[in-house]
Amino acid sequence: MQEKRLLILLILFNFSVYAQIKGVIKDSISGKPISYVNIWVQNENIGSSSEENGEFSINTTSNKTLIFSALGFEKKIVKASNASVVILKPTAYQLDEVVIAKRFETKIIEIGKTKNAIYQAFDNGPRIDVKFFPYLAKYKSTRYIKQVAIETDSKIENATVKIHFYKVGTDGFPAEELLSKDFVVTVKKGVVKNFYNLVDLNLKMPKKGIFVGFEKLIIEKNKTEETITNFNNNVTSIKKTYHPLMLYNFVERDFIFTFSGGKWNKEIQLDKDNLPIKKMVNEPAINLILTN
Repeated sequence: MQEKRLLILLILFNFSVYAQIKGVIKDSISGKPISYVNIWVQNENIGSSSEENGEFSINTTSNKTLIFSALGFEKKIVKASNASVVILKPTAYQLDEVVIAKRFETKIIEIGKTKNAIYQAFDNGPRIDVKFFPYLAKYKSTRYIKQVAIETDSKIENATVKIHFYKVGTDGFPAEELLSKDFVVTVKKGVVKNFYNLVDLNLKMPKKGIFVGFEKLIIEKNKTEETITNFNNNVTSIKKTYHPLMLYNFVERDFIFTFSGGKWNKEIQLDKDNLPIKKMVNEPAINLILTN
């Protein structure tokens, strides 16, 4: 009898610990819900996104800490047990003077192509992967970013993603974003190279280079479910996939940056003398189209 009570207590304990935390995210000024907020369990590779109506759910324990971040709002850190309603405060931006220059668009170049033309599809969610584009002197005559291209594999039409454009920080890490609002786009079904127009954003190629990142949104609209049967024990389970899958090139790099756990992580490889060396990494298939 005592063993049965112990078993029941263990089941109840596990049920209470591994819970689905649900809540809604709102603007502190307007009170309106905030869509597509990036949500992370602090220092863990567990993340999610808020739905279009601001609602979210994430599988974690109530004693964990959640990090909420969205472009145009101040980052907020909240205990999971207190996350039923999360209020984000809009960021006060110091806007630079915008000079609209006449563009001729007589020169167009595509940068970011790699020698390796073989692509692999990976589910990168929920982290953000970035590709670095260094500035070259020859870009002076094509300084405007006309388009961004991302290559994806999706089983659904119009899967929604975010594309980020980051400055390079003094430490070489991705720093603040070049846009003041989220750049949210949809991708086509199948294996496709998707092009997005950036002309109206007046983006120029920074002289320190630029990081361009791909963020998958962990939302119901992007989800597909598939029933999987283990024929060894005849147990079935539901496999959830969030689309699209990003295509990657396997290339040689000194390092690569990823955003997970609410922070940027620099992945490097060291030799026997603890010195950094080049390594083969999976880099997102992102290209930029520049014009004059």
